[in-house]
Amino acid sequence: QVQLVESGGGLVQAGGSLRLSCAASGRTFSSYNMGWFRQAPGKERDFVAAFSWSYGSTYYADSVKGRFTISRDNAKNTVYLQMNSLKPEDTAVYYCAADSRLARLRVGEGNYWGQGTQVTVSS
Repeated sequence: QVQLVESGGGLVQAGGSLRLSCAASGRTFSSYNMGWFRQAPGKERDFVAAFSWSYGSTYYADSVKGRFTISRDNAKNTVYLQMNSLKPEDTAVYYCAADSRLARLRVGEGNYWGQGTQVTVSS
């Protein structure tokens, strides 16, 4: 079992930055692919970024490339999402997800999910 808890959301003006964290508990944390998704009001949950430990690769949605960075600290069992140059359209609830299968994670079908943290970007 893996439990995920997001934190770090808040209010920020356009152009500002936030750093989200996802604390994980469970065995073999480093063997899981980790990702971030977001869901705006009235919208479907969308992929944002993912980190593949097995392949040593990161993946980003086109809308956040060059602005967001996903990283992980295995010693702290934590994955991060550094968000820079935030835009009003980034406003959403952000969710952390984990799965042993990267493909399943990237399509939003990860086995484990956090409760979400709100990010609001004002114009």
